[in-house]
Amino acid sequence: MAKVLRVLTQVMGWACVAIGLFHVALGNAALPGAGSAGATVDSWGRFMGAAFAGYGLAWLWAARQHPIPAGPVRWLAGVFLLGGAGRLLSLAAHGRPHGFQIALTVIELALPPVFFWLANAEERAAVTGVRAPAAPPAG
Repeated sequence: MAKVLRVLTQVMGWACVAIGLFHVALGNAALPGAGSAGATVDSWGRFMGAAFAGYGLAWLWAARQHPIPAGPVRWLAGVFLLGGAGRLLSLAAHGRPHGFQIALTVIELALPPVFFWLANAEERAAVTGVRAPAAPPAG
């Protein structure tokens, strides 16, 4: 379980950094169906892309700790779950978005419980003397 936590934490971090930078670079063009949303949405989307890249860096920070700290993993997963809940509120208030957004909602609601369950896997392994292999050096 500790190795699964380490891999998922790294994948989550790199995915969020990549997605965030993609939004910074492309603005509205990064959002399916938002190409003509205007300058205000473009500005907001690029700003949020930078914030999402920073969120990904927080995941990567957690992934580089030995053992991976359960508290920060739970907090980061909670933020991700809150994003999914926000998408549900949007769905209720404004209707069905682009299908890609529905897929993201499913991921944002399904993945946090996995992280909550795995959060203390490395800490538990450290107590029992079983340690996950060291992460390969980043980039």
